[in-house]
Order: sequence, then C-alpha cells, then structure tokens
Amino acid sequence: MAGIYKAYDIRGIYGEDLTGETAYRIGRAFSTFLACRRVVVARDMRPHSDPLFARLVDGLTTQGADVIDLGLASTPMSYHANGKLNADAGIMITASHNPGEWNGFKMCRDRAIPVSGATGIADIERIVNEGCFAPPAPTAGTVQRRDILDEYTAHIRSFADIRRPLRLAVDFANGMGILEHRVFDGLLETDPLFDRLDGTFPNHEANPLKHETYAALQEKMKSGGYDFGIAYDGDADRVGFTDENGIVIPMDIITALIAQIMLQREPGAPVFYDLRSSWAVKEVIEESGGRPFLSRVGHAFIKEQIRAENAVFAGELSGHYYFRDNYFTESASLAVLYVANLVSRSDQPLSALVKPIHRYSASGEINSTVEDPEAVFLELRHAYGHGKVSDLDGVSFEFDDWWFNVRPSNTEPLIRLNLEAKDPGMMQRHRDEVLSLIRGSG
Repeated sequence: MAGIYKAYDIRGIYGEDLTGETAYRIGRAFSTFLACRRVVVARDMRPHSDPLFARLVDGLTTQGADVIDLGLASTPMSYHANGKLNADAGIMITASHNPGEWNGFKMCRDRAIPVSGATGIADIERIVNEGCFAPPAPTAGTVQRRDILDEYTAHIRSFADIRRPLRLAVDFANGMGILEHRVFDGLLETDPLFDRLDGTFPNHEANPLKHETYAALQEKMKSGGYDFGIAYDGDADRVGFTDENGIVIPMDIITALIAQIMLQREPGAPVFYDLRSSWAVKEVIEESGGRPFLSRVGHAFIKEQIRAENAVFAGELSGHYYFRDNYFTESASLAVLYVANLVSRSDQPLSALVKPIHRYSASGEINSTVEDPEAVFLELRHAYGHGKVSDLDGVSFEFDDWWFNVRPSNTEPLIRLNLEAKDPGMMQRHRDEVLSLIRGSG
C-alpha cells in the first residue's frame, strides 16, 4: 500500500492527495468490497469533513448502500452506533491527531470490526485505482439522519460508580471529546480547556502521546484542587492522564490501573496489554486475579485478539483503551470514568494509587532513522539472541532484569525502540548500547 492507504486507515492532506473525487471512489470501492447495505457514517469537526462526507456518501449510495448519517461524532460514538444499530459497516471521517490540513477514513465491518490494510484497505485501494467497481445499483441508496449521542452517553454513564465528589481538569484540544463532555454531567465537576470545536487546532496538536501538548493542562492544574487531569486526542478515541500534581502518567500504568477495576467486576477474565508495556502491567493483572495476554501494536490486531478471547479490557501504550462493553472498541471517556470510580472510592490521591505500579524504569519510545532496517534486526539478533526472543511484533529480547522491543514503522524508514530495566542506571546503560547498535548498523 502507498500514499493515503495506510495500515489502519486512509489518511492524507485534503485537496492534495485526498480530494472529493477520491472520497467518491472510496465510497464506491468500500461498498463494492463489503457488499454492505447499511453503513453508519460520522465525521469530525475539520472544515473539510463535510465536503468529504457528501462525496463519500455519493459513492456509497451510488452502489445502493443506505447511509445512517450520525453527523458530528467522536470515533468511539461511531463504533458504538455501528454495533448498536446493527449496521453492516461504518466509516468515521477523521485524521485523528494529525494537523488540520489532514483528513481521512477509519473503516469497519459489522460489529465495529476494523478494516485494516491486511483485511480490506489494500483491496479498496486496488478497486479505486483500477476502477473495477460493482455496477451502480438500479436504485440509489438512501440517507437517514440519526443522533447517537444520547444513547452513547447513557451507555457509558451506566458504568459510573462515583462515591465522592471529584474535580477534573479536561483538555479537549478543540476536538471531538467536546461532544463526550455530556458523559460527565452531574457525575464529575470538570474545568475545561479548549472546549470549542475547531478543526484547525489553534491551541496545540491534539496528541496526548506528546508530553509538550500537556503544557496548558499542567499550568491549569498548578492552582490545585483537581483530582486528576485528562487530555483527549482529536477524535476522542485516545486519552492521556495526569495525576493531581499535573504529572503525566504513562499510558501502560493506566492500563494496569483500569485492569484492577475490571477484574474486581469479573475475576479471572482475560486482559490484553501491548508488548511495549511495562512488566508491571502483567504483574498487576496476575495479582488482581486476571489472565494477562500480550498483544501486537495496532488497534486492528488488538481488536481481533480480544474478540477471540472475549477479553474484558485491553490497553495500548498509545492511550487506546478497549472495552468489551463498547463492542471491543475504544472509549476514552469510559477509561476516564473507571479511573474516576477508583479515585472516588479511595482516600488516597491518584499519584499514590499509581505509585505501586511504577516498579521499573522505561525508556519511552525512541525513533531512529535507518536506511536498512533488516540489517539492524540481524545485528540485534546476533548481539542479543542469547536472551528470550519473541517475533510477535518486530522483535523482543527479554533478560532477567531488562528487556527491549524494536519495531519498524509502517510508513517511514524508522525503527522504534522501547526498553525497560529494573533501575534507571541499568535502563540508561542498555538504552544507549542498543541505540548505538541500531544507529551504527542502520
């Protein structure tokens, strides 16, 4: 796949490599490939999401598909609607955290099962490029407007168990999390930042993976009086957390925290965590009576795995939190509610609740530009192959007191390193030696 056709979605710069005509052809190709008859379509707040919607729907209805138009919605809302309304398929028009000139399509089959590069995007690309669409339907499909916000909000709120008043600082980053604010009404006191929909992202990039995007939230929290802070990404399928002091909590630590709560509800349940996560995540799942399962990186892979095991929950280091209760898909707001449930029933602050999970020292994800990734992987296997080796995603090497994973980027000549050790000195020493090998070999 190339250009706008990615491993997990279709994404490009509007007016350049993603145009109205492209959207029309993708609509026809999507319907041709899935032979779908009822398609849920939602869009984010970017200025060009409306014209892309119009042309995408032209393509779908040309092929005879009936469209359920959700209007403006978050990505978790679109997934929920797909399952709740028994649709054949769904498309969310968004470029997530990308800058405002970008847009794209996240696509699903029935039951919100993702269409990824390996399970349909490559086929859709081929159909678009070759023009081998199914013949237009004798009667065009219809478009029906449906507001899912009230149903989605009620569903997510049904999992709230707030025992005492809590106050949160919330950075919406001008994105679709603003629509989900209703989830918290009457349950939590929220003090919002950047709560006006604006697809140009005038305040900062809507990406909670980047610590610099927390600056305004951390400044607000200096005044004190907040139980914790949260930061949504652009389409609200990811969320980052800070403790009451404004310290950013690693997203795998939040996975472990939520797993504790889920396993109180369902002892012995399977819980997934991605392979970049701290050793502590597996340990906490086991200590909480759960069955830990390691997953590949990427929402399409994780959703496939958690469906197969009927897992109650999964967390990804990127801030995606997946729930069986939302059709095995993300709901950032449900993750927030579960953390709020835990904080509200404790007499300790969030910083104290996560402290026991901070057991090791992690490097964070470090990117290196390399010309020959295969040569790097061969060199790593030669140097570290005496450890426990796994090829689940990239290659992982595990030793008694440290481990690391290296993965190639799907779209760039990059290798991504995640490394963890039992103390900071050991982590820094091994990090530097592995990086030296990666950058010297590549």
